[in-house]
Amino acid sequence: MIGLTSTPPFWRQHRAPGSASGHGYRHLSLWLSEFEGEIEPQPRLAGDIEVDVAIIGAGFSGLWTAYYLRKADPELRIAIVEAETAGYGGSGRNGGWCSAIFPTSWRRMASSHGLEQMHRLQQAMNDTVDEIGRVAATERLACDFTKGGYIALARNQAQLTRAEEAINEARLLGFDENQLRLLTASEARDVVSASGVRGATFTPHCAVLDPARLTRNLATVVQQAGVTLYENTPVTEIAPGKAITPHGVITASYVVRATEAYTGTIHGLRRTVAPIYSLAIATEPLPDEAWAELNLATRPAFNDLRHVRVWGQRTATGRIVFGGRGAPYHFGSLIRARYDTHEHIHQDLQQALIDFFPQLSTVRVTHRWGGPVAIPRDWHPSVGLDRASGLAWTGPYVGDGVATSNLAGRIIRDLILERDTDLTTLPITNHRSPKWEPEPIRWIGINAGIRVMGSADRSETRRARPSRRARMFSKLIGGH
Repeated sequence: MIGLTSTPPFWRQHRAPGSASGHGYRHLSLWLSEFEGEIEPQPRLAGDIEVDVAIIGAGFSGLWTAYYLRKADPELRIAIVEAETAGYGGSGRNGGWCSAIFPTSWRRMASSHGLEQMHRLQQAMNDTVDEIGRVAATERLACDFTKGGYIALARNQAQLTRAEEAINEARLLGFDENQLRLLTASEARDVVSASGVRGATFTPHCAVLDPARLTRNLATVVQQAGVTLYENTPVTEIAPGKAITPHGVITASYVVRATEAYTGTIHGLRRTVAPIYSLAIATEPLPDEAWAELNLATRPAFNDLRHVRVWGQRTATGRIVFGGRGAPYHFGSLIRARYDTHEHIHQDLQQALIDFFPQLSTVRVTHRWGGPVAIPRDWHPSVGLDRASGLAWTGPYVGDGVATSNLAGRIIRDLILERDTDLTTLPITNHRSPKWEPEPIRWIGINAGIRVMGSADRSETRRARPSRRARMFSKLIGGH
């Protein structure tokens, strides 16, 4: 048997040599620790400049936007400004799911936008997974992209009921087995041999990848294409035609905000998103005999159908990365480095992993990390452009941004270039979410919701039926 032995958090064990910002970045996640290239920031902005497009943020959203704009019009002068370095935020720390998941339910999307628009959006999300694989291959963005689908296990009766309801809803709304299908317990165990499996849902429209390698390599590609990247350059305020930093003002025809969970650090935008922390662990590389027991041969993204979301994947280096929500929201939407680790939540993740795979009870956990994801008030991702002001935005994505950010980058390209395409009429285009409530209402409400869903999961483990309070709360966050 292999042990989840208690080792000090990775950030206490390893610190990369100090970067231009005064600290290293490899401690931020397994992915950044394993990245084979240098992680040194590009020079910061040094004075005022003028460009055609200024992009704030060098994560997936900003980099994809720059990539597609530059491909479409090589003459565009494009600058990206980043407070830290490419991949510092969620793009270098997430679970590596490149999925067609849209966090707002199909039923709610159909109710809000119509059945046809809901189907168009889902097809665009499906196509985006393949688009990322295509670009990764074409541009040689070595990122271990593997399209093994996504399996959501039902590991108690309440979860099985939820799986069956999801399939019934899919059929009612016009989706066949090519989008989502129900697996028997035996079929599910053939994909991932977890404990207590009673069935599962499966969609082929998902890949797993190494997000830090994708981000860092994409940053190199866009710079080689002529995009200028200024790092260690935080933007403190945006206005029509301007992005203001401590090191100079960028004047641009278009200013694209691609800041995701860090949006609240910009003046006047504190209530735009709520940064909710998602935490993760990674095991040491597992031996072949362990993989023979666990399956996961096709590297599917996997979780179960609990309410407080967890997620996992088998990495290309033979580890399991396993993460989830449940960490508290911090008053005033604060983001701090010390929130990236939470001893209690990380211990819960270790126990959850053992619960999934009891045979891993002696596997060593080598990395623990976390970071904020951006939650809009209506849990509805968005991307758009206000043509009168030239101000554009990508996200937030409610934690499902690896693929959605690519779609957003292509939408922004078409909006800026004034192209009338299928993408510019998707339901996420120019959607505007309401602001979050002021504090302390925001803090009370979000943390109460986290507790409600955690309590619902515990109740469903003991009882055979789905939690009523979880169903009621889901209506507030984009569920049914």
